[in-house]
Amino acid sequence: HEPRGCSRGASYSWYLYSANRVKYPLIRSRLLKAWREARASMTPVAAWKSIVEDPEKRASYVSKRGLGGFVRVAWDEVNEIIASANAYTAKTYGPDRIFGFSPIPAMSMVSYAAGSRYLSLLGGVCMSFYDWYCDLPPASPQTWGEQTDVPESADWYNSGFLILWGSNVPQTRTPDAHFYTEVRYKGAKSVVICPDYSEASKFADMWVSPKQGTDAALGMAMVHVILREFHIDRQAEYFRDYVRQYTDMPMLVRLAKQGDHYVPDRFLRACDLDGALGEANNPEWKTLAYDEASGDLVVPKGSVGFRWGEKGKWNLEEKDSLGKDVTLRLSLADTKDLMAEVGFPYFGNREHDHFEGTNHPNVLLRNVPAKKLQLPEGEVLVASVFDLFIANYGVDRGFGGSHVAADYDAMEPYTPAWAEKITGVPRAQIITVAREFAKNAEKTKGRSMVIVGAGLNHWYHMDMNYRGIINMLAICGCVGQSGGGWSHYVGQEKLRPQSGWLPLAFALDWGRPPRQMNSTSAFYAHTDQWRYETLNVCEILSPTAPPGPWDGALIDYNARAERMGWLPSAPQLQDNPLEVAKKAAVAGLEPKDYVAGALKSGALKLSCEDPDNPKNWPRNLFVWRSNLLGSSGKGHEYFLKHLLGTRNGVLGKDLGEEGRQKPQDVTWRDAAPEGKLDLLVTLDFRMSTTCMYSDIVLPTATWYEKDDLNTSDMHPFIHPLSAAVDPVWQSRSDWEIYKGIAKA
Repeated sequence: HEPRGCSRGASYSWYLYSANRVKYPLIRSRLLKAWREARASMTPVAAWKSIVEDPEKRASYVSKRGLGGFVRVAWDEVNEIIASANAYTAKTYGPDRIFGFSPIPAMSMVSYAAGSRYLSLLGGVCMSFYDWYCDLPPASPQTWGEQTDVPESADWYNSGFLILWGSNVPQTRTPDAHFYTEVRYKGAKSVVICPDYSEASKFADMWVSPKQGTDAALGMAMVHVILREFHIDRQAEYFRDYVRQYTDMPMLVRLAKQGDHYVPDRFLRACDLDGALGEANNPEWKTLAYDEASGDLVVPKGSVGFRWGEKGKWNLEEKDSLGKDVTLRLSLADTKDLMAEVGFPYFGNREHDHFEGTNHPNVLLRNVPAKKLQLPEGEVLVASVFDLFIANYGVDRGFGGSHVAADYDAMEPYTPAWAEKITGVPRAQIITVAREFAKNAEKTKGRSMVIVGAGLNHWYHMDMNYRGIINMLAICGCVGQSGGGWSHYVGQEKLRPQSGWLPLAFALDWGRPPRQMNSTSAFYAHTDQWRYETLNVCEILSPTAPPGPWDGALIDYNARAERMGWLPSAPQLQDNPLEVAKKAAVAGLEPKDYVAGALKSGALKLSCEDPDNPKNWPRNLFVWRSNLLGSSGKGHEYFLKHLLGTRNGVLGKDLGEEGRQKPQDVTWRDAAPEGKLDLLVTLDFRMSTTCMYSDIVLPTATWYEKDDLNTSDMHPFIHPLSAAVDPVWQSRSDWEIYKGIAKA
């Protein structure tokens, strides 16, 4: 008996004997012919060199990608070809021109580690997947500074109110769905928020159907209701205590003058004050608040400055840095020095073909209670996050000013009436869901939960969708509570056997750090989508942004982020890193010192600043456990044209052909390259789209034919998978495949 079995697993055995199985190693006939001709008189690496350095020979197989023409080849021969390509690439351009893409390790940890270990030992690049698939919600690190942290599915049974927001649990999480259906027998209420009447909707007490992509507006309207009814008109004790202790609501924010009004600037920090309030350790990373009893400025425990400071203070106890009990003041309304007119950006007034907008200014001016502080630099105004938060949502607190809502029918941003126009959800339904969600959270001390589907994360404004929900959970005291909180089930948060797995997967037992690259930046650059990008940074700038050089192309900002170390960068240098190491040795310098000096003098340049230079192309690409070109090649036609160099559906003209403004930091080459990859190798058990476009296809074992490990974010245990049968035909496990290439 397998309690976590489902129909998908039961039917998987079909793959064992399917006619769609890749039975033997396959290679493009034109490539094999060129290889055998060269190999007859040359060493393996020299043979590969003669092919890829001859434009005619290289084009003979590159241009035929996706057009069939595969022939069967022996394992020994194909391993020699791949090994020769890798050796030539590492010697000529650098090992960081050898890339590998494979998605989330959790589904088959040993199989993932097979390829990543090979690449890491070689000095190659392991590409990311979580961001590339739009599975990683950036709102999570934006809010909490960490990836994602979710409860296991069994915790659904502890909830009193469940919202399935864009999630279809019965269909996509079949083995866990019983927790969702069973908790309703305890009296838990269920609301499904989804544009379509999904499987989950059948189990719900209420189905809310917003227009696609308007989830942020719906979430903000719900928060507007909860703020009004549970924080302003009536102050729910549990909610107030929670936000005071566990959120940054009491923290003080500096206000900066912008024209005739103010805008939120940054947190007030201990280092801003003369003497830093006695904080000698990381005062620039410690936030401040007012103690309600004494009225003094205090340094509460828990800010990031304590993370790397004295032991025992990285917690959220209601104490200051000296260990004294404090009750932090949420609002400055009763102790204010003045009412500051603060501007908040508004983006809901832009004309759009598919979304409704409202006729409001770009900057919404609202009154916020503020206090004056005398700092060494002069007098500044500060406001609490709580006061700014409520003002941003447009809740009328009797402070006067414009664009605040006295009731839910006011057509002001973030009211239920406003959200009804944008989302199509009746305002009465918005009010009901928000009110009942918060009532349950108050009575049960946070046992209201939102299960989020990754579909919300596939919009341009994905972080706004999620933060609208996260704010609702925070002000209802749900985050971190059993049966409550935020549950984004994509990834591996519940069980991470990193101590044993990381050295295996990234060859940390041989050297560190491994080379890694975020796929979003790499594919954007090397499929040349940036050459067609007409969006200028100034077009998406917040109307309250400070003055600055905000024009320029998106690729420029990406290159700057790589240059400053904010993003990973691979390939890293235009020169072969193997040669750079040799030059550093000749100069008698440590590699890091040599590279820093050469970059400063201009003798070395970063690859990201000239992605179309042949020296900087990714030359070899391994794809395993993935159908990159079939299911997740965002901008598929650009992959085909520029990365693969084959027939494609690119219809638009690039910036040069259109006569538009070109990037400033990144080098523009009038002739766009087509076919950057010398070799594309795919491991799969079926002939996927990626296989069809590959140069070499290697038959891999299915789940039933290999030993592996599997974990999930839904439960706290490991699935050890044992081979039920030997690999069929000439297929091999991923581990055996990469071991064969390494030996060759």
